[in-house]
Order: sequence, then C-alpha cells, then structure tokens
Amino acid sequence: MKLSDIVVTDAIQAQLRARTRDEAIQELVAALASAGAIAKKSVGEIAKAIIARESQATTGIGKGIALPHAKIKEIKKPIATIGGAPEGLDFNSLDSQPVYSVILLLSSPDNPDEHLQAMETIFRHVQRDMFRKFLRQAQTTEAVVDLVTEADEMG
Repeated sequence: MKLSDIVVTDAIQAQLRARTRDEAIQELVAALASAGAIAKKSVGEIAKAIIARESQATTGIGKGIALPHAKIKEIKKPIATIGGAPEGLDFNSLDSQPVYSVILLLSSPDNPDEHLQAMETIFRHVQRDMFRKFLRQAQTTEAVVDLVTEADEMG
C-alpha cells in the first residue's frame, strides 16, 4: 500500500487554522467532506468518534507527529489527510512535545487488515527524519503532495 493510495490530496490542509487538538481533527474531517471523500452530514459524528478514540489514548506518537484515526462504518477503503500546524498543537504526545504534522486516517471496521496496512504505511514514512522534516516545512498543499509522491518512490 502506498501513501498516495490513501491520502486524499484535495483534503490536505498545509496550514491548519486550528489551535487545539479537537479543532485540528474537526478541520481535517471537514476537509475530507469538502473533497467529497466522506458525506458532509457525517463530519460531526466522525470527528466525535476520532476525539473519543483520542481520549482513550493519545495518537501523538512523538517527534512532532500525531496519527488520529477511527474505524467508521461508511468508509469502504482507508482514506487519510494531512494537516500542518506550524505553531504546534498540544496532542498530549508521548514525548510531551508539540505536534506539527497531523495525519488523520479513517478506515472500515469490516477490514482490520486494510486498517493495519494503512497504519504501517503511514508509520513507515513518519519514522524517517527527512520525511518528518520536509512535512513540517511544507507550506502548501502542492509541497505536501510532492512529498507524498517522493515518499512512495523511496518505498
């Protein structure tokens, strides 16, 4: 599975307006709806599900990255979007540091293998120092899309 297979490029928010974890999640879910990846009427419910998941255990994995995710019935195949937070967000991260890049993933509860594959794909890339650095520096949607494409080429 490639990163470009799951990232909805029209939903990328290189410069999030959000100032809190919950606002960032709501903004990214709304962006997926605006891109036509999910139903607009589902935005509130999906954002609530992700925030509830986040309350159980943080998805702020450290090194400036958060991977909020949820399994949602209406989702057929894994979809993700990426948000940049130049000011940093408090995600209650494992390393207690701010989050600068949020990769939000939605997948089907009926296909746990696909969810795991998508998580592994994202995780493989965010473990790379250069990927994290360039993601944090990306100021535009185009820069994020280019990074996703390059990351796929590197494997």
